[in-house]
Amino acid sequence: MRFNKILNLMGTDQSSEGRGRRQIAAVLCALLLGGCAAAGDALGLGEPQPAGVAGTFLGGVAADEPRAALVGHEILRAGGHAADAATAIYFALAVTKPSSASLGGGGVCVVEDIETETTRALHFLAVAPGTVPPTAARPSAVPGNVRGFSALHAKYGRLRWSQVVAPAANMARFGVQVSRAFARDLAKVEKALLMEPETRRVFGRKDGRGLVGEGDVLVQGDLAATLSLVSSQGPGSFYQGPMARRLVAAVERAGGSLGVEDLRAYAPVWRDTIKVTFGDGTMHLAPPPAAAGAVAAEMWAMLVQDDRYENVADGERPHLVVETALRAFADRARWLRGDGTSTVAPEKLVSEARITSLMASYRRDRHVPAAELDPAPVARPENPAATSFVVVDRHGSAVACALTLNNLFGTGRVAKGTGILMAALPGRGGRGPISLGPMVVMSEKDNQFYAAAAASGGVAAPTALLNVMAPILFGGRLDDAMSAKRLHHGGVPDLTYYEQGISETVLKSLTERGHQVAPTVALGLVNVAFCSGGLPQEPQTCAVRADPRGFGLAKAVEE
Repeated sequence: MRFNKILNLMGTDQSSEGRGRRQIAAVLCALLLGGCAAAGDALGLGEPQPAGVAGTFLGGVAADEPRAALVGHEILRAGGHAADAATAIYFALAVTKPSSASLGGGGVCVVEDIETETTRALHFLAVAPGTVPPTAARPSAVPGNVRGFSALHAKYGRLRWSQVVAPAANMARFGVQVSRAFARDLAKVEKALLMEPETRRVFGRKDGRGLVGEGDVLVQGDLAATLSLVSSQGPGSFYQGPMARRLVAAVERAGGSLGVEDLRAYAPVWRDTIKVTFGDGTMHLAPPPAAAGAVAAEMWAMLVQDDRYENVADGERPHLVVETALRAFADRARWLRGDGTSTVAPEKLVSEARITSLMASYRRDRHVPAAELDPAPVARPENPAATSFVVVDRHGSAVACALTLNNLFGTGRVAKGTGILMAALPGRGGRGPISLGPMVVMSEKDNQFYAAAAASGGVAAPTALLNVMAPILFGGRLDDAMSAKRLHHGGVPDLTYYEQGISETVLKSLTERGHQVAPTVALGLVNVAFCSGGLPQEPQTCAVRADPRGFGLAKAVEE
């Protein structure tokens, strides 16, 4: 990886507030007129182009849902900080992909601010309430997203709160076409959602024939009203006062579990990241209870220790990646508590001594059976339902986030009168945040941004992240890394999973080393922003990409 040593800060002139309002209005008009392609045409943007091909890179976004990505893109065009764009993307996702990003859910972000030279993790998970009454037919979690993104915006945002929330409120009010990404989620649990009267009313077709599908216009009037209040009265109104009391009452009627005190007491938490240093770079990952961050951190520490990944022969690399994943998941059985927290201080998970111990059993020429590891990995169900996005602004500040309702569509019920899908209670059946783990790569030596990435896909999320990041951080092309077939080993069962279409050469190298292999369609969804030469130093080397396995969108801001 090329970490440059000369800092060359870009200009800091900001667009006027009037220009910002005009640009935000433009994206709203475009989004309300039709689908993703129509929005791009109305804005004069055309089809998404790779950054670094033409023009000057002024930031970019990548998200699992296209319309939310376009909202964040316009916030960056208006001169917003990465935190402004991330906040706007989130609230848009609450409208366009509420299956994983409803106001009732939670998540985690890794945030890098170029001006203060700080990188922190922000946890705002949907946690269990103080008490769950026995009458709760669908126990629900305490919502964290509104507080979380308000904390992010308050610390780093430059635009007004109402500017970043208004696009979502208008999309809910006037309607937006259902994207393929959201339509796919609806189809997975259509029968269950149709059984719930309020959920069926919100997401059902007007002719009564099932749920809305791709291209249908979805209007969410109750959600629009809720978002408008959050926009005009501020995020605090969601957690206390009349709105909070109405939400609690609606959740109780929907069979959920939420108290006024649960809302009032909820607070997001800023935490230190897990840091893994390599060369001049530092990879920052979210700590537990976003446990996938720790798994990816251990994997990365094993790969870069003694330049292991860089120096290994190409034929051994697939084996190396799989064996590090296996050891990271096996070690997780040692430190992971039932609530997702760690028995080991996060920074000690990647200590030199621990990583050396984990790799002591590594054999270049053969797979070490999972049962022979100490500790051996244990089976653990994991919630695969999440969504992610990344943002980097023109100056090099970045935000990478992963969000979940602890289950696809949470409890499956909408709190009547609010438009909000409530997150499921964490813990049971693998529901929870342990598969979340966004990351940012910086050169702290000269304050340069190099990469931000976030993944979803349950147990495969951290390995998917490293399948992409390892090649590009050692000189590979981003497009090649995104399209390359992925590998994963979670420990139980003792199988190496591979994406269909992987080369016979790779499979042969694995099976000859004793791996039992099994095909699968896809391993995770990854969103990436990457600047091979660093930002703000070499903006022409920057690119943003959404995973081709999904239906998201990456969009660069260019002059």
